[in-house]
Amino acid sequence: MFAFVEVEKANHPVTLLCRVLGVSRSGYYAWRERPASARTQGNLALTDQIRTIHAQSRGTYGAPRIHAELCYEGVRCSRKRVARLLRLAGLQGCHRRKGPRTTRRSPDLAPAPDLVKRDFVAPVPDRLSCRGHHLCPDVGGIPLSDDSARRV
Repeated sequence: MFAFVEVEKANHPVTLLCRVLGVSRSGYYAWRERPASARTQGNLALTDQIRTIHAQSRGTYGAPRIHAELCYEGVRCSRKRVARLLRLAGLQGCHRRKGPRTTRRSPDLAPAPDLVKRDFVAPVPDRLSCRGHHLCPDVGGIPLSDDSARRV
């Protein structure tokens, strides 16, 4: 809340901001004069180390590798803390490449002609004619004994 007051004090009086936010004016001024906490100072130092490691890896290392590098250097911190500080610093590692792209058909080209003359319309519901085919693909590849029409 006090950080918001600090940012907005150029536009509005501090007294008004503190009253609207429900904080004391003396609390704001005490916050402003108070030195940074040990956690904040530790985060700033750790962020500097993270930036250095990230730059040495040419921007390729993400949180897991930076965490491993910090552990190797003897710095004790969690991987989630490293990830949070990376995110707050606006840094990220490079991602793995995507798999190969398949060929995409051009929308300008006409489809190939149907040389087999496949008919996908059943004459009546629940009946499929499999004439001249040795396999009926709609029922899992059941081999047919003759070329006559079958009810499947």
